[in-house]
Order: sequence, then structure tokens, then C-alpha cells
Amino acid sequence: MPGPDFPGAESFLPPRRSLPSLATAVQGCRGCDLYREATQAVFGDGSADARLVLVGEQPGDAEDRAGEPFVGPAGRVLDRALEEAGIAREQVWVTNAVKHFRFTQQGKRRIHESPSRWQVAACQPWLLAELDALRPEGLVLLGATAGKALLGPGFRVGASRGRVLEPLPTRQEWVVATIHPSAVLRARERDELYAGLTADLAVARERLAGRG
Repeated sequence: MPGPDFPGAESFLPPRRSLPSLATAVQGCRGCDLYREATQAVFGDGSADARLVLVGEQPGDAEDRAGEPFVGPAGRVLDRALEEAGIAREQVWVTNAVKHFRFTQQGKRRIHESPSRWQVAACQPWLLAELDALRPEGLVLLGATAGKALLGPGFRVGASRGRVLEPLPTRQEWVVATIHPSAVLRARERDELYAGLTADLAVARERLAGRG
């Protein structure tokens, strides 16, 4: 059992696991406690024929309200980095390891709080079903939570980022790890971190082009 009194997401997945059916069913998920405070579940979005999937941590405040992934400040950083790396946003799929927003209320503000290990584990069936429906060639893992969700608790961004990792315990052929775009927003050395994010995304572009 992923956590106390919650069964995990597996029993909430639909029998037919297409992207539309998953996107509908995830709104009824009660596999962990995060549904209680979040506005809605946020499923992935993008091209259903994407060769590349980008996986983040969880929705932020803007995503929770809009019901779409990566539409807030971190999403704008990602959009710019993708463009500079030569990857068309409309040709990829973006999603998160956890589908509900975890936060702490401070007055009128909702402050991001990282999901716990058991919440990530509880939500993993949604991510695996999503990837199984998409069948992309490669993944870009944005940050430690995404990496641990798919590669295990020993994953470290610093030790893995910026190079092609293979083989994987999933159906994808390869993965590239990098920082989460929100790390750029929090950093003092924003230009340096942003350049690193863009360079890591370019590694994925090169692999897609058959040059990596």
C-alpha cells in the first residue's frame, strides 16, 4: 500500500487506457490524499504522436487552476529553453509524475510543497499508463522527483544530467535527465542554470535526430 488509508492509483485507472480515457478517469482518482485540496487533477498535454515526453514533478498553482501542465512561470522557462534547444513544444508531450498540486496555504498564497515518496509511488500508475499509451522514443526527466518516479530512489540529477541514459526499466529506448525549470527561477545564477537546462534539452534533440 503506497500510504496510510489510501490504495494508490491502480484501481482508479480505466480498463481501456487511451490518452482520452486516462485524462477523464484521473479526475476521479482518490489514490492518495492530494485530491482533497487540489482544484483538479492535471493530466499531460501535447502531441499524441510525440517521440519525446518531458516529465516534471507536479502541477504548480497556475497549472492546478488551469488544468494544464507547464502553463505557469516554470512553463514559460521551459518553452523558451525548448525553442533555443531546437525542440518544438507542439511536437512533444509534457506531463508530471504527480497529477495533483501539493501546497501549503500561507494567507491567500498557495506555496508549492514537494510530494512525499509515498505520494509519488501512489501516482506512478498514471504516469506509466500515460507513457504506455504514448510509446515515445525518449524521455526528458525534469528534476529529482521525475527521475526517482521512473528510475528509483537512488536517482540523482547531478550525477545523471546532460547525457543519454539507457537501457531503461520502461518501454522507452532512452532518457535524458536535467533540472526542473523552476530551479532556474529560484536560483541566483539564473543564466548559468538556464544555459545548462537548454544544453541538456539539446542532448535530447541530438538523440532524436540520430546524432546522439
